[in-house]
Amino acid sequence: MTYGATRAVDGLSLDVARGSITAVLGPNGAGKTTTLETCEGYRRPQSGTVRVLGLDPVADRRELLPRIGVMLQGGGAWSGVRAEEMLRHVAKLHARPLDHDLLVERLGLAECGRTPYRRLSGGQKQRLALAMAVVGRPELVFVDEPTAGMDPQARRATWELLEELRRDGVTVVLTTHYMDEAERLADVVHIIDHGRLVATGSPSELTRGGRVSTLRVVLERPVPEGAPQALAEELGASLQVLDATSLVLSGPADATTLGRVARWCEQHDVVPVQLSLGTRSLEDAFLELTGRESLDAAAGEIGSSLDGAAR
Repeated sequence: MTYGATRAVDGLSLDVARGSITAVLGPNGAGKTTTLETCEGYRRPQSGTVRVLGLDPVADRRELLPRIGVMLQGGGAWSGVRAEEMLRHVAKLHARPLDHDLLVERLGLAECGRTPYRRLSGGQKQRLALAMAVVGRPELVFVDEPTAGMDPQARRATWELLEELRRDGVTVVLTTHYMDEAERLADVVHIIDHGRLVATGSPSELTRGGRVSTLRVVLERPVPEGAPQALAEELGASLQVLDATSLVLSGPADATTLGRVARWCEQHDVVPVQLSLGTRSLEDAFLELTGRESLDAAAGEIGSSLDGAAR
């Protein structure tokens, strides 16, 4: 899919297994929304082949629509309609809808059921959109940023509903910018960037990364200049200095790592008030695959521009 000189989707090829939760992740502009809208039948691909439940989303649209649910990132309801009225209307469009009252209770919509759509909060609109997407008992549901704007309680209820759908054999395809959400929910993660697939795997496969770990150290007071760099060199790790007393080191870790850090603290007569060692997260893998260096470079350019403006 090309828009002017921009190739939004560039030879992207991926599969989604039935009965799974699959996350499609990528930075803004990576091609996620275009890809999903093509699968949903809202856009016709300029080249290539798309099949959803074995059907062409455009040519077989009438046959496909009753079998899928779509949660849009925004909109999907009339501004003046009440929340429960909208959900009841959508339910009546399906042959075997889910129990309306049960869905309202599960997603906490009773509190805003008589509120016009335009007056709903962002989180309430998201909950209504999810209810509208699943009320028709779809075999496959696309959810775009399902928990954006939700409070923690509503977010957890949404997660539980998506997991319940998977247990019932429903296939879920989601996009999200919350890496912890993808890490908890997804069986498979597809990471795309510049319209291309850059990595595929389960969250554990993508975060395994050999023995690479993240070591966070918070000290009681600053250490001499150059000391953090010396520790990073000894550990064979990359260094991020958060402030004068907070360090993050990323690299290989084994049974001797913490001992080396303890000796370094003793050498510089400082006490670590916080010390934690953990494996890299899905967010770490995501940033590595989609260009951590470019993000850092962009931040540097912005900082230089601000400095110049200040002068």
